[in-house]
Order: sequence, then C-alpha cells, then structure tokens
Amino acid sequence: MFSFFKKDKSAADPAVSQPEAPATEEAPKLGWAARLKQGLTKTRQQFTKQLAGLFGGGQIDEDLYEELETVLLTADMGVDATQTLLKTVRDRATLRELKDPRALKQELQEALTELVLPLERPLDISTHHPYVIMMVGVNGAGKTTSIGKLTHYFQSQGKSVLLAAGDTFRAAAREQLMAWGERNGVTVIAQDGGDPAAVAFDAINAAKARNIDVVLVDTAGRLPTQLHLMEEIKKVKRVVTKAEGSAPHEVLLVLDANTGQNAVAQVKAFDDALGVTGLILTKLDGTAKGGVIAAIARSRPVPLRFIGVGEQRDDLRPFVAADFINALFDDE
Repeated sequence: MFSFFKKDKSAADPAVSQPEAPATEEAPKLGWAARLKQGLTKTRQQFTKQLAGLFGGGQIDEDLYEELETVLLTADMGVDATQTLLKTVRDRATLRELKDPRALKQELQEALTELVLPLERPLDISTHHPYVIMMVGVNGAGKTTSIGKLTHYFQSQGKSVLLAAGDTFRAAAREQLMAWGERNGVTVIAQDGGDPAAVAFDAINAAKARNIDVVLVDTAGRLPTQLHLMEEIKKVKRVVTKAEGSAPHEVLLVLDANTGQNAVAQVKAFDDALGVTGLILTKLDGTAKGGVIAAIARSRPVPLRFIGVGEQRDDLRPFVAADFINALFDDE
C-alpha cells in the first residue's frame, strides 16, 4: 500500500513523503461559455451548416421535414429523439401557422432544450460525509482523466478529496491516477495489484479517519458484454456499501462522445447492472456527434452531471441544458 498526501490536517503523516505542489497552469483566456462554444465547433459546424441550407428559404412542406429528419440523424440524435423533435416542431408550426422555414430554427432550438433539460440535475455532495463516488466506464472513455478533473472541480469548491486506485488490472491506470493525485495535491490509496474492492474499502476508511469530504473510486474499464468483469464491479459496489452503509452515493458512468450511439447502449447496460446515477460525457471537443445527448435524454434520461470540452483541468463542468443548446446553435 502506498499513498500520496497533500499538506493539510487530514493527511499529516510524517512517515509519508509529501508531493511537490502541482505546477501552476496558465489561466484560461476564455470564459466557460466561449470554451463550450469552441469545444462544440465540430458538432456545430456540421449541424448549423445543414440547418442553414434547410431553413434558408422556400416553404414548410413534407420535403423540408424529411430533410430535417436527415439532419437530426446525422447529428447522432438517434431515431427516437429525432421523431420526438420532428413531432414537436410540426405541432408548433401548425399551431402557430408558421409559413417561413426560418422560423422553424427557433422552434427546433426550443424543442431540443426542452428535450435535454431533464438531464440537467447538478450533483449535490452535501448529503453525506464522506461523499463516495464510484467511477465506471469502458477503457478509453476518459475515466481516470475525468477523476483528475473532478478532483480539481471539488477542490475549487473548497472540498477535500481522496482517490482510490481501484483499477488494479491495468498498471498504467494506477500510475496515471497517482500523477493526477500529485498534480492536485491529494491522497491516492493504491496497491500493487490485489483486490480492487479492498482498495475501495481502505480508501473509505481512510477518508473517515481524515475527515475527507469526497472519495472518488476508480474502477477497471470494461465492456458491458464482459459479464464476468461486470460481476467484479458489482462486488466493488457491495464492498463500498459495507465500508459505508449509504455508499456509493453516486455511480458516475464516463462516456466518450466519439462513440455516438454506442454511448446510449453503454448507459443502458451499466445502468441495468449497477444503477447508474449520473453521467460524464467527455471529448465533446473532438467529435461531431454531440447530438448524442438528445439520444440519451430520450432513451435513458440519467442525469448528465458533467461534460468535458478540452484538456485543461477546469474543462469539465456541470451540464447546463440552455448553455449547451445555445452553443450548438450559435453560428456567429
């Protein structure tokens, strides 16, 4: 067992060496709204370019609605969400007796905002102490990086954080988490191999002893079809509950936006197996498939706690439906 400690009263152990303070990053030059718009560039450019051609003139007819259906599907919104949006736009166009196709753009923007709004449910960590969060997802989704960014987010709110390196199957994952722990100046509970459930158990007990606010438990990445591995992560959850009766207080599924509709399948599979309470959608800056948020909202509306649009530590922020949709449609 070995750990990193930040220099605070919760980790005053003279027997353990202290990490150097993380390097100071250059302050972001853009505010969050601007970075969100910048991060959605690929999705927005594809989406708004098609909408501009669609709503640029002509008349509202069946041909227009068929083309709109194609645009929504191309943006990876999925069949169910696309049909829901089309019906809403049709109904409003009829009710308001719209004749100009340009008016449909505003109707579509409002309909999209309403569709994804139920996903906007910010994470409240004030209900338990320590607040235990299990992080799950497939390999490559950005799970460990998201843990590092979440640590920074909670620290910015004045909360103390402890990390559990529960991905004992991949040595690189443990080392990566330790790097994030050192960078943020927080404790990382880890083992050389061993049982991931035991790491989680030790981390929760350590958090209690040190009066830590938030515990982030990393887990091994796995595909939802790997049933034996899914059983192992269920064991981790049971042991977490054994360590703290009300925990885990949150099971966060990390999704890579680049996977598009496959992300919807992951939500369903992990939710069925573990009872997912929240989502993190990463790498929105690297894909044109940001419309998958609409697909998730329609098929399995698990709260979207955070979205990631960049590489900086503070590029992971709470999901706000109106901000996201405005950034998607703002083509100026």
